[in-house]
Amino acid sequence: MRRLFPLPAPPVPAPDLDRRGTGSTDPTDREWTLDELAEAYAYPAADDPARSGRPGWLRANMVSSLDGAAHHEGRSQPLSGAADMRIFGVLRGLADAVVVGAETVRQEGYRPARAREAFAARRAAAGQGPAPAIAVVTAGLGLDFTLPLFTEPHVPTVVLTGAGAPADRVDRARAAGAEVLFAGEGLGVDPARVAGVLAGRGHRRLLTEGGPRLLGQLAAADALDEMCLSLAPVVAVGDAPRIMNGPAVAVPERFALASVLEEAGFLFTRYRRS
Repeated sequence: MRRLFPLPAPPVPAPDLDRRGTGSTDPTDREWTLDELAEAYAYPAADDPARSGRPGWLRANMVSSLDGAAHHEGRSQPLSGAADMRIFGVLRGLADAVVVGAETVRQEGYRPARAREAFAARRAAAGQGPAPAIAVVTAGLGLDFTLPLFTEPHVPTVVLTGAGAPADRVDRARAAGAEVLFAGEGLGVDPARVAGVLAGRGHRRLLTEGGPRLLGQLAAADALDEMCLSLAPVVAVGDAPRIMNGPAVAVPERFALASVLEEAGFLFTRYRRS
C-alpha cells in the first residue's frame, strides 16, 4: 500500500512512531500495519470544527467497480480484495456502531461484529466496548431474530425503526435481545435522526455500510459526514445500482478529498463534508 494524497503525509504523533517502529509517511509500497491504517482513518477529534453542531460523525464505507456497480449478483464481496477487507476491518474496529439497512443484512448474511485483539487497547482507551454494535435500519422489522446477529452479539444489536412500527414485531425484537430505538414518528426511520438517536446511547463514532438505498437516504438528509470509497479495478456491467440510490438533492453537496491510498490497483479514497 502507498499513499497518493496528501503528500507529504500528515505527521504521525511520536508515541505512535515508537509503538510501530515506522510511520505512515513512508512512501514505499508495502503492507501497512493495522495501527497505521487506524491512524489514517481516525475519527476527527470532538473539537474538530467539522463536527460543530453534529451529534456524532457518520462515515460510510462502500466499494464500487470501475463502471459504478455497488455489488455483483447482490453481493459486494466479488468487488473486494485483501486490502479492501483490511480497511473494512479497521473501520469497524474504530466505530461505536455500524449502521446497515435490513435488506443488506439479509443479502450479505450479516453477523455480529467481532471483538478483535488488535483493537482491544485502542477501544478501551477510547471508552468503547469490545466490538461495535450493529444497528439495523428497518421499517417493518422483517428480520429473522433467531440469527446469530441477534442471539450471539458481543454487544446487543440495535434495531432502528419508527414509532409506528408493528408492536408485535417490536416485542419479538426485544425478546430476542435487541435494543429497539425509535428514530421516526411513522412506520420507518427518519434518516436525519439516526445519528442523534444513536448518540443518545453513546454511539458517536458511526459507520454505515449501506446498502445503496439507506446510504442515499442518509446523504439526501444531510446526515453523511464522510465517504470512504474503495474503487475496485474491475468492470461488472449488469444492472447493479450505484453506491447511493435515493431521493435527488436540490443542489449536489460538495465533499473535500481527505486522502487516497492505493494497493494492487484498488484506490481507497476518503472524502469529508466541506
